[in-house]
Amino acid sequence: MSFDLIVRNATLPDGRTGIDIACRGGKIAALESGINAEAGTIVDADGQLVTPPFVDCHFHMDATLSLGQPRLNESGTLLEGIALWGELKPLLTHEAVIERALAYCDLAVSRGLLAIRTHVDICDDRLLAVEALIDVREKVRPYIDLQLVAFPQDGYYRSPGAADNLKRALDLGVDIVGGIPHFERTMADGAASVAALCEIAADRGLMVDMHCDETDDPMSRHIETLTAETRRLGLAGRVAGSHLTSMHSMDNYYVSKLLPLMAEAGIAAIANPLINIAIQGRHDHYPKRRGMTRVPELLKHGVPVAYGHDCIMDPWYSLGQADMLEVAFMALHVTHMTSRDEMRFAFQAVTETPAKVMNLEGYGLEPGRRADMVLLQAYDPIEAIRLKPARLKVIKAGKVIAETPPQVTALSLDGRPGTVNGRDYQPKATG
Repeated sequence: MSFDLIVRNATLPDGRTGIDIACRGGKIAALESGINAEAGTIVDADGQLVTPPFVDCHFHMDATLSLGQPRLNESGTLLEGIALWGELKPLLTHEAVIERALAYCDLAVSRGLLAIRTHVDICDDRLLAVEALIDVREKVRPYIDLQLVAFPQDGYYRSPGAADNLKRALDLGVDIVGGIPHFERTMADGAASVAALCEIAADRGLMVDMHCDETDDPMSRHIETLTAETRRLGLAGRVAGSHLTSMHSMDNYYVSKLLPLMAEAGIAAIANPLINIAIQGRHDHYPKRRGMTRVPELLKHGVPVAYGHDCIMDPWYSLGQADMLEVAFMALHVTHMTSRDEMRFAFQAVTETPAKVMNLEGYGLEPGRRADMVLLQAYDPIEAIRLKPARLKVIKAGKVIAETPPQVTALSLDGRPGTVNGRDYQPKATG
């Protein structure tokens, strides 16, 4: 029997070792030890970690790589970022949005990031960014699963024309309904926008991914409304609340009521550690709030939590490199989730969990699923987060689409080894 590709001697995220992964016709045909067969391509994993691709379920591709256009965000705040984006929107061209988005997708592939959910602003009456990212979605379809969220950046009610533009964007083929209720002019308008947007999603059979309460204001409680609307409209399993940063400032008693309701409604939470901790707490002196939602408490109540990158080199965030392991690394620090099991959760929060949030079909390392995987220069998920290592091979549909040489440094030190890499410092007993 012959296969298109076999990855030999892999370690899987669940701890299985010495596994061969045989691929044929773009799918995983067999996954077991000692597959005795030939293949057009053989990849020797050498006992290193093979994982399903990384997944980013919260991003803004229409703005990515636009840093400095037309100016920089000097305050570092969310509101200045929104204002700056408003200055940039009239200057956008279809070609420039496509060029930046494709450049980002190239970077994503090099990092093993093969599925992205991006919010796209629909408050420009031209729908220029919408049409550009629909074009990008088609161009990258062979190697990236790209979902588009119709996002009224300036407010569904606050921005004239946003309601009509959102429906136009959905008619053009945008996949998901988004919103930003905390940016409406009043709390009442915010709650009304949640209800209206969820009704649109229910009528069209679409998913919902709503920016909720990306603020330090403990009274911003639109996640409560999103939870209620999810229940009322039967949207369980189709709704995500993104950011949820006001939860870090909320009264503990209120949160003790909120979390079980979220779990009961079947809502997922998407935290964005890099941008959340950079933007939130800007009005605090000391002590300063961290700005992350309550990840441990959400998990304890059975709410799925995924991590997103959100922004890279744009009006809101001037750093980033499409590396979801960097996102996981920051998350485990800021959430104080540093036990072995909690660090393994952080790896799942940038792989399996966001794949479920996005309802990705055929995701995962099992026979019959898509032959999409990443070989890392690491031996387990915890080491991968620690090192943020080279993506030695990125495989899509059973074909290698990106390769990076192993990261090894030559040393010239008397009496010391001739080379060093981060794996040399892995403790023998990992617990």
